[in-house]
Amino acid sequence: MEQRVTARAAGTEDGAADAGHEAVPADGTTGARAADTAATTPPADRSPGAPDPRRRVPRTDELLRDPRLAEAVDRLGTAVVKGAVRKAQQRARDGELAPEQVPEAAWGLLPDTASGLRPVLNATGVLLHTNLGRAPLSDAARRAVTEAAGPTDVELDLATGTRARRGRSALAALRAHVPAAGDAHVVNNGAAALVLAATALAAGKEIVVSRGEMVEIGDGFRLPDLLVSTGARLREVGTTNRTTAADYAEVIGPQTGFVLKVHPSNFRVTGFTRAAQAGELASLGVPVVVDIGSGLLAPHPGLPEEPDADTQLRAGAALVTASGDKLLGGPQCGLLLGDGDLVRALARHPLARALRVDKLTLAALEATLTGPPTPTAHALTADPVALRARADRLAAELGAHGIDARAVGSTATVGGGGAPGVALPSAALSLPEPYAAALRTGRTPVVGRLEAGRCLLDLRSVPPADDERLAGAVRAVRTSDDRAAGKGRT
Repeated sequence: MEQRVTARAAGTEDGAADAGHEAVPADGTTGARAADTAATTPPADRSPGAPDPRRRVPRTDELLRDPRLAEAVDRLGTAVVKGAVRKAQQRARDGELAPEQVPEAAWGLLPDTASGLRPVLNATGVLLHTNLGRAPLSDAARRAVTEAAGPTDVELDLATGTRARRGRSALAALRAHVPAAGDAHVVNNGAAALVLAATALAAGKEIVVSRGEMVEIGDGFRLPDLLVSTGARLREVGTTNRTTAADYAEVIGPQTGFVLKVHPSNFRVTGFTRAAQAGELASLGVPVVVDIGSGLLAPHPGLPEEPDADTQLRAGAALVTASGDKLLGGPQCGLLLGDGDLVRALARHPLARALRVDKLTLAALEATLTGPPTPTAHALTADPVALRARADRLAAELGAHGIDARAVGSTATVGGGGAPGVALPSAALSLPEPYAAALRTGRTPVVGRLEAGRCLLDLRSVPPADDERLAGAVRAVRTSDDRAAGKGRT
């Protein structure tokens, strides 16, 4: 019975008091004193007269006075820092650390930010990796987000002191990049842009769409389900591989809300195929909405088959919807570009309020459009020769540390539902397979891919400025393995 009371006191050093319930051992001590009592109680396998290092485990209040931990409280909050402190204290009680190592261990357990999201190095070779947040923001966009974090003039005209159009400078930047657009609107993602268009233009009516364009957009979300949820009815035309303008024309009538063209951005149909283009459909007497998906605003020389917003509007589309966090290289958002009266009507629809973006997204989007080339743009145009030179240098550096690192040729992809089938020549570091899991769970998480029994770190998706971080993460894994091997030998 006495042993159970002691264990409870040790395990609730601050947690019980924080929750409003104080654990009281048999001797009547409370709070931190109770933890001290627990720390001085010998474990079952220690003789009563043997010295117990747990007597020297620092108390929480003492640790929180450590300058580094005190600074972390201001940066991360008390709860996060206390959690790290308790883990370090427990490691000392378990004999994994010397008591004097507890402050350093607690500091090492602290996250970089108060958010649970951890920055990672994307070495998968997938430039727009959905599970890793797709497009990395440019430095200009990151600075813009920081500046916009406080009060801003997002809906205020400072000259007149009156209300102004929300995000007007970001919208102006969009229009400048797509001259064929009469106006622009921004919502929270690409699917939301399509939902707003369907709700405003076709609730209770029909959306005419090719059977070959009824796609699944990821994570089990299917375009037909998305559109039907708006109250619209789908009218499918053509076949999986061939749909002509005549197929659309045959079914258009008073109940038609609009004709929808969807770019099959995450797959390709080859062979005996035919798809009607926006220009062919523009003369059918109803609005043509084109969902290009990938966020390409103008033609890209390296992606000649990828549709872009300006070209589709010039061809006759009334509205183009797209994602901002794909080939555009910006924050997650949905873009609506097209006929001025139509876009303004969508922006005034009641649903638009529920789908609008915050000031941080607007700031990042504008900086993406007006600032220097994005990381996505750099990755798309990276020189394969320069990539191989980086891989050679890193392999030589890591080899000097006794690491089995090899420079190899590789093939990267665009990802994020963009440019399916486009292969991007690249170069990678090849490491033993166990490095994959060890790097993924390290202090600086690195996500690569497994190929032919090796862990590949593809450099096309890693900015050159992060090469040293990448090498440091690999060296840290080797150092950790060496420590573990040394401990096993003893």
